[in-house]
Amino acid sequence: MDYPHLFAPLDLGFAVLPNRVLMGSMHTGLEDRARDYARLAAYFAERARGGVGLMVTGGIAPNVEGWLKPFAGRLSMPWHVARHRRLTGAVHAEGGRLCLQILHGGRYAYHPLSVAPSRIKSPITPFTPRALTARGVERTIDAFVSCAKLAQDAGYDGVEVMGSEGYLINQFLAARTNRRDDAWGGSAQRRMRLAVEIVRRTRAAVGEAFIIIYRLSMLDLVDDAQSWDEIVQLARAIETAGATLINTGIGWHEARVPTIVTSVPRAAFAALTRKLKGEVGLPLVATNRINMPEVAERLLADGSADMVSMARPLLADPDWVAKARSGRGDRINTCIACNQACLDHVFENRTASCLVNPRACRETELAIRPVAQPRRYAVVGAGPAGLAAAATLAERGHRVTLIERAGAIGGQFNLAKRIPGKEEFHETLRYFGHRLADTGVEIRLGTSATAAALRTEGFDAVVVATGVVPRRLSIPGSDDPRVLSYLDVLRDGVPVGPRVAIVGAGGIGFDVAEFLVEPAPSPTTDLARWTREWGVDLDHAARGGLAPARPEPPARAVWLLQRTPGAPGRRLNKTTGWVHRATLKAKRVTLLGGVAYERIDADGLHIRVGEEKQVLAVDHVVVCAGQEPDRRLADELIAAGVATHVIGGADVAAELDAKRAIAQGTALASTL
Repeated sequence: MDYPHLFAPLDLGFAVLPNRVLMGSMHTGLEDRARDYARLAAYFAERARGGVGLMVTGGIAPNVEGWLKPFAGRLSMPWHVARHRRLTGAVHAEGGRLCLQILHGGRYAYHPLSVAPSRIKSPITPFTPRALTARGVERTIDAFVSCAKLAQDAGYDGVEVMGSEGYLINQFLAARTNRRDDAWGGSAQRRMRLAVEIVRRTRAAVGEAFIIIYRLSMLDLVDDAQSWDEIVQLARAIETAGATLINTGIGWHEARVPTIVTSVPRAAFAALTRKLKGEVGLPLVATNRINMPEVAERLLADGSADMVSMARPLLADPDWVAKARSGRGDRINTCIACNQACLDHVFENRTASCLVNPRACRETELAIRPVAQPRRYAVVGAGPAGLAAAATLAERGHRVTLIERAGAIGGQFNLAKRIPGKEEFHETLRYFGHRLADTGVEIRLGTSATAAALRTEGFDAVVVATGVVPRRLSIPGSDDPRVLSYLDVLRDGVPVGPRVAIVGAGGIGFDVAEFLVEPAPSPTTDLARWTREWGVDLDHAARGGLAPARPEPPARAVWLLQRTPGAPGRRLNKTTGWVHRATLKAKRVTLLGGVAYERIDADGLHIRVGEEKQVLAVDHVVVCAGQEPDRRLADELIAAGVATHVIGGADVAAELDAKRAIAQGTALASTL
């Protein structure tokens, strides 16, 4: 076996888990409405079928005050049980195990009924919570216990008590949010009392043969938070109170440090789980940015943890465990930690999915079924849309020829993988390469498709995924050799001078800026450099594990400009945009909005911001001012009467949107 530690059973005393993989809690949005539980059941069943040892649901509130938003998922009444039995029944039919996560939002709740240990508003919600009375604290404990009992009635194998990420229990633990002077606040012993009482009373209510996972915040990453000694003291008390497993939690949602985005090094926080080993006897679970079997095996083999928790990697590939077990780890569709279709969707009140796996949470809608009558398709363009379409068509039984004018598959992925912090796109290209080979797709690289040649070959239909053409800058001097496109920089490696202006501050502009300011190699591949950049103390010498941030000097002086008034970067994705903005700020990039571009001459780039004129004395100007669809081939095919389908950037070229491209390619191919 390639991964002996990963696939060693774990004996919990009353149950034996078949492997060391925990599918961590991941809110999908399907938890919030009873009508969506059939879809949620299919989602969990597919991952149980894929071999996950133990799974945890998205957060479910134990009462109305604990809702994350109005009418969010809740298990507090007997009539709620029936919908949950759909989940447990589906998982158990596939031989899996499922725990319910009990999550009380506390001051993170996005509604006016929110409560907290003290009346202190969260920086991420507009509502100021009501401070719980002592009687209210007791009612909250009762709600957790009642929720666990109802979960047991619904057939769950256990519960996870959410005690991290800055939610209610974590708020009680930290002096920053707990200003009480009663039995539930003040000293560290009293601040941890809520967590301990919830676990103790839950164990008394559910008996011994029921899993209780406690999600323990091992690194708060906020000021005035827990010390390491307090965390150890809490872990020991949680063990005594009757927990079965301790899962690792990292960072509050209001922290200034990213914890799960793709620029965070793999397994960046596993050292904290290892630090707790020996302090308690319970099995410990490591989490955050563990996305491949090699990483998981290393953590288990070196004693950093007894299990590994992965949420988004099992969104990306429900067969992750089965592939790793059978020696096909190179076939895993790797989570790239982009957050674009999972967390971003949840924060937009949309159902979660996955950029690299658009079937996630759509298992009942986007089925890939074999065809009765295979047809012959040409797919032109091997970028994200074309790769998804070609592979899906071939999986269904069609004969597929993929034609790409470049010398390698990947299209815009080949640009993305060069951006510091986006190296995971290498994994996506590896996955698609194997998937095309396994499904028998004929690949023609270095070939420019023409309408005449495609007609001659007699394909039943052509899928056009020819991508985009960058917009040019149209001002006096824009033909100057110092003016480059983002393709010149990222694809062709044209040398760039020490002072650079970037025209266009969308996603591509931010990517180019990060590429130009970051010394090679990226801190993503070097944990020590990354912790210095962001000010993370993995030794936990200070409360919360924070240290002064010490970013490295930028490799270049960069100006990032946009025509639209306001601060650049506002339209970036919600859960990752702040990371990109903070990165460029640390690298002293000048961001300007409301810019009018006047001309380029020997002095540099002449601009106007409001009434003020400036001359940026730069060595190069890099144009990232949008794209146009490349529809030339599609138009010729349609004019010639060839059955043609247009997808990806050739269809809509707003930003370089891999999420939309892969979803569109997969959806089209599932219907042809």
